[in-house]
Amino acid sequence: MVIVSTLLEDDRRKSCEEMAHEANMSTTSVFRIVTQTLQKRKVAGKWVPHQLSQEQKAARMRVAEKLLRRYEAEGEQFLNRIVATDETWIRDFERQLKSQSSQWKHATSPRPNKCRRQQSKVKLMMIMAYDKNIAIATDRAPPESIVTAAYYRKFLQDVLRPKIRQKKSAMFAAGVLILHDNVSGAISEILEKYGWQVLPHPPYSPDMSPPDFDLFPKLKKPLRGKLFRSIEEVSNKVTRVIRSINNEGVLTGIKDWPKRWTAVIKRNGDYIEGL
Repeated sequence: MVIVSTLLEDDRRKSCEEMAHEANMSTTSVFRIVTQTLQKRKVAGKWVPHQLSQEQKAARMRVAEKLLRRYEAEGEQFLNRIVATDETWIRDFERQLKSQSSQWKHATSPRPNKCRRQQSKVKLMMIMAYDKNIAIATDRAPPESIVTAAYYRKFLQDVLRPKIRQKKSAMFAAGVLILHDNVSGAISEILEKYGWQVLPHPPYSPDMSPPDFDLFPKLKKPLRGKLFRSIEEVSNKVTRVIRSINNEGVLTGIKDWPKRWTAVIKRNGDYIEGL
């Protein structure tokens, strides 16, 4: 047991066969020691958006603590004033998730094959803004363009502000709290003019951004596995999906956001998953 334990400490990726060869033992004996005596199991690594440094983890902690304190002081009224905005690419074909492509088969049946389809150049950039309950505003950027500071400023002025005034008059009167990363000086200027406050957001943190962990996955799930022939067809489908999402009331990202702040704090700033 000591030999196997030492080999594991040296390299936790070693296979039972490799350890058995080095320890001059049978593979069965090594497997029994690892799983029963040492109570170990093999766990695959998880994909993360970025290898966070200690400074970046500390920044995530600071933001989570600051927002959680504010929520504890102001309660649901704090969440009721938040509008989260972000951009995402919508393509003519989004690959299905594994859970969507799974099929019931007999134990002896071969696994179905799936071909990996190359991403097409047919895509559009969408800016979306949503609050605690619904997607308030969406905007389609010109084909093959990215969202510049000037374009985002125009979105705030010509699309989002009128929509908030029309659909969320109480929020408009109370003062909007807006979440968006990379707010430039030109954007800060117009937000200050409107009396809108920018909420802090740490870099490399999609798990702390409601559009990334809530809105975009729910938007793209009905699009996966379907091929659209044109930008207009994609755009029309997105409009229908957003309407359905709003009618069904399935958006929970901002409501559940305090749980994420708590989880980030408990993990000392590291990435969270499974919430």
